[in-house]
Amino acid sequence: MATVSATAPPPAEVSTSPPRHHHRRRILHILTHSPIVSVPQLKQIHAQILRTAPAPHPTSETAFLYTRLLHYSSLKDLVYTLRIFSQIPDPNTFAYNTLIRAYAHSKDHKKEAFSIFRQLLNQEGLFPEKYTFPFVLKACAYLFALDEGKQAHAHVLKHGFGSNVYANNSLIHFYASCGQSESARKVFDKMPERSLVSWNSIIDALVQMGEFDEALRMFVEMKPSFDPDGYTVQSVIDACAGLGALSMGMWAHAYVLRNCEIDANFDILVKNSLIEMYCKCGSLRMALQVFHGMSKRDVNSWNAMILGFAVHGEAERVFEFFDQMVIEERIQPNPITFVGVLSACNHRGLVEEGRKYFDIMVNKFKIEPVLQHYGCLIDLLARNGLIEEALDIVSKMPMKPDDVIWRSLLDSTCRQSGGLNLSLSEEMARRLMTDEANASSEAYVLLSRVYASANRWNEVGLIRKLMSDKGLTKEPGCSSVEINGTVHEFFAGDSTHPQAKEIYQFLDVIEERLKGEGYIQDFTQAPLVDEGEDGKGNSLRLHSERLAIAFGILKSKPGIPIRVFKNLRVCGDCHNFTKLISKIFNVEIVMRDRLRFHRFKDGSCSCMDFW
Repeated sequence: MATVSATAPPPAEVSTSPPRHHHRRRILHILTHSPIVSVPQLKQIHAQILRTAPAPHPTSETAFLYTRLLHYSSLKDLVYTLRIFSQIPDPNTFAYNTLIRAYAHSKDHKKEAFSIFRQLLNQEGLFPEKYTFPFVLKACAYLFALDEGKQAHAHVLKHGFGSNVYANNSLIHFYASCGQSESARKVFDKMPERSLVSWNSIIDALVQMGEFDEALRMFVEMKPSFDPDGYTVQSVIDACAGLGALSMGMWAHAYVLRNCEIDANFDILVKNSLIEMYCKCGSLRMALQVFHGMSKRDVNSWNAMILGFAVHGEAERVFEFFDQMVIEERIQPNPITFVGVLSACNHRGLVEEGRKYFDIMVNKFKIEPVLQHYGCLIDLLARNGLIEEALDIVSKMPMKPDDVIWRSLLDSTCRQSGGLNLSLSEEMARRLMTDEANASSEAYVLLSRVYASANRWNEVGLIRKLMSDKGLTKEPGCSSVEINGTVHEFFAGDSTHPQAKEIYQFLDVIEERLKGEGYIQDFTQAPLVDEGEDGKGNSLRLHSERLAIAFGILKSKPGIPIRVFKNLRVCGDCHNFTKLISKIFNVEIVMRDRLRFHRFKDGSCSCMDFW
């Protein structure tokens, strides 16, 4: 039996530490499969990588660890991401993509995303891939960087990604964000393959650009190929709000209830859109139903109802909801909240309340007024005859008044004293007319009404000539009415509708009945058309809302309100015209013009003739 010598060396100590490559595999498993929730966790993992493999090589397992670490840090901390990127000696395309994404998602450094993209293009042996372009184009879209985005589009084509669905979806979003609807549509039309995201992108793009009817048409075209998801339906809801298509909006609402499983946060977003849609379509009852049915609300939910009440002229409900929001629910109001409250005061002419809430906003809630807040207060004061006080606020504003404020003041002076405040109106108009950046026909139209109110028809003719010389034309009136789920659109003097002959014949019947009630046309509302009274009268009867109302009475079922949506402010003559129609024909007419809702019933209007 063998014996061990007493003088023999002891057996070698066996190490219990795992090899370094086991550490790296464990770290890789954590980075790949475990949720990384904080930067401190990432730094601990980074320290472990440095201890086991301090010098990454681009082809080694360690280099892959660094790119995974870079991926997670890019979602958390831009500065830390840059430090990690600097430790990779030869970054690959994935590393560049990750850095581009980090910049694209950053708050203040999005423009650097395109710089990193250029660096990638200049690296020998590296090329952009399909995941590169969505991040680059997202940054360009946010910055409205049209030139840089077009360069990225060129590289999409150059590197063979012209058929890639992800790149094309990003291009649609980019062009839409920059207001390039035709370019967005061209990209979509040329796509050999489309996903649901492609359809969502183009529908949302059309909505954002105000092409609501086209957005709904695209939605109808999409349905045979794809089932809508929550994003699709939200875009449809927004399109219905813009178009006043209540029936389609109610269909979208029903679809959400039946088919869309939506997480809690997105549920609030969709329901806020539904509230806004119902308010904009003139159905406060349905908006309130959605609001009260919400299990959870945010500040935007309350704002949507406050703005909805405001645009309908229901100031008392606005004040009630504001108190509930602030006192009972303890939700902090934001600047949009006070836009709604001040607009409500403006639509009802509540001067003291407007002053009070402006003061509450500034002194109690420490909200710095923006131009829109000042605009509401100035318009409120000016439309109540307090022109000097309104001008005093303009002179003390910390920012330059925009053309909206000057137009508001001019419009108010137009309405004061039958055009007697002529010199002040001319001064307001001069300020607008000399601003080439905001040159439009509206200042000329408003000034012409001042002259018409003062019976200075020669000056009206001069304004018309001046507009012609400058190539300015009055924005055409356009009104829509929804009948049995179909939206019918009418322009001023429209004769293209298939039932135009029937509509004009019925207009003759309406006018004869109105004359029997003592209706007299107000020719000051048509100063830019014809010289003679017959011409002016004819131009008034061609206003788009009259055509829409006539068609609505002809085609609607008895007892169903007629909902008319107009792109311009309703003129005084059409307002009187519609009040009389509601009485003579025993019909309720809900009209949304550019500023607010009017609800005509039994010969009166909800605005109480103040709009």
